[in-house]
Amino acid sequence: MKDVELRSGVTLPALGMGTWNLGDSAARREEEILSLQRGLDAGLRVIDTAEMYGDGRSESLVGEAIAGRRDDVFLVDKVLPSNASFDGVQDRCRAALRRLDTDRIDLYLLHWRGRYALEETVRGMEQLQADGLIVDWGVSNFDVDDMEELGRVTDTCSVNQILYSLEYRGTEFDLLDADQRSGVVTMAYSPLGQGGDLLTDEALIDVASRHETTAGPATTAQVALAWVLRRPNVLAIPKAGSVRHMEENILATQITLSDEDLALLDRAFPPPRRKTPLAMI
Repeated sequence: MKDVELRSGVTLPALGMGTWNLGDSAARREEEILSLQRGLDAGLRVIDTAEMYGDGRSESLVGEAIAGRRDDVFLVDKVLPSNASFDGVQDRCRAALRRLDTDRIDLYLLHWRGRYALEETVRGMEQLQADGLIVDWGVSNFDVDDMEELGRVTDTCSVNQILYSLEYRGTEFDLLDADQRSGVVTMAYSPLGQGGDLLTDEALIDVASRHETTAGPATTAQVALAWVLRRPNVLAIPKAGSVRHMEENILATQITLSDEDLALLDRAFPPPRRKTPLAMI
């Protein structure tokens, strides 16, 4: 499995685990916890959550899933921009720690930009680091101009979490390379798209038919995930609400796309030729 390295020197598997919408259903809770634990058993380390997900229910589920194995996990959480004042960051981080039932967050992100000045939010993040409540910090949904403004405040941001998939390639025009030059890792959320339309595309079906995993023929979802993972400096965090789905995601790391595969996917999902607004969902 490919790794990515944070500016702190921490090395992480490039495949992580997202939790958007996990924890919303009591009936699915046990299977969702088992899914995250299966990922950890397979060597995945990154689990991403946010205070916004289910108004804290996702954090509580993650806390239950990692109980007794906290050191196996690189834990990522996100604070809402409405809570990103200096005092708000302190308060919301402590509340998240209680829901997660842990003493630290490995990477704390500003979920997107809001009304508070970046200087104030950064000061809040640095105070959390000084207090030992977070190890590292970063941002989410920041475009090139946002990152440039942040760079005038500090050069210690570690991660920019953005929407990146075959359907959303606009960041290839400038943002992905700019972040890499600055030492900022890209964390790709929703790498498999939304609603399933992407995964029925004929080009993906064609490419999938050419590949095998140890469990059998590749799926279109595995090809789409392998496509995101092909890039250096990118860590993908697909959601998997079941053990079966988690195992399928893990098998995507066995797929190496050929130049012919990539050319076919470029024709079906053309790379950007000009600057486009940053996509968010």
